[in-house]
Amino acid sequence: MSPAPTTETAAVRLLGERAGRRLAVRVRPRHDTGSLIREPDSQDLIAGVRVARLQLWPDDRGYFLEVMRQGEALGAGLAAGKLQVSCALSYAGAIKALHFHYEQTDLWAVAHGQLQVCLFDLRADSATFGACNTLYAGTLQPWEILIPPGVGHGYKVIGPEPAVLVYVTDRFYNPADEGRLPYDDPGLNYDWETQHR
Repeated sequence: MSPAPTTETAAVRLLGERAGRRLAVRVRPRHDTGSLIREPDSQDLIAGVRVARLQLWPDDRGYFLEVMRQGEALGAGLAAGKLQVSCALSYAGAIKALHFHYEQTDLWAVAHGQLQVCLFDLRADSATFGACNTLYAGTLQPWEILIPPGVGHGYKVIGPEPAVLVYVTDRFYNPADEGRLPYDDPGLNYDWETQHR
């Protein structure tokens, strides 16, 4: 995809520029879920987004899930200065979307339940600017997802039970670095409805 024009048009809505990143929404004409990512090495992944399978060790007591080792695998994508580990429990059917960062990188791992994760490339100078990805991650598909700065991200809890998301960030929470878009932003035109009825 070509980079965004230098001025705001009907097809591109500027969000802001900080830390050398110009973020914008490229208006999507279709109401859909973008590219469905079925494999961690999919050619359709947004530039800079990385996905890997997590090791999950089940036994007769439950299971153990290792989220990250600093400096290894996807953990190597996090700068080692001010790591913060957080956890969010969301109820069945809840949508938490959409937010983005100018500087922060996120590493997500679903510890329990299932999420429909949506990602949008908001980086106006990215080769995949405007691209949308949908991934299904959780107990049934234990993936970790590395989300670079400038990629909008959110999720919906699917299934009958709550979901627990553990996420590691490469900086401490800073509200000045975070931007938000409504889950039903008309420019993003993302379809949160059940797709396979």
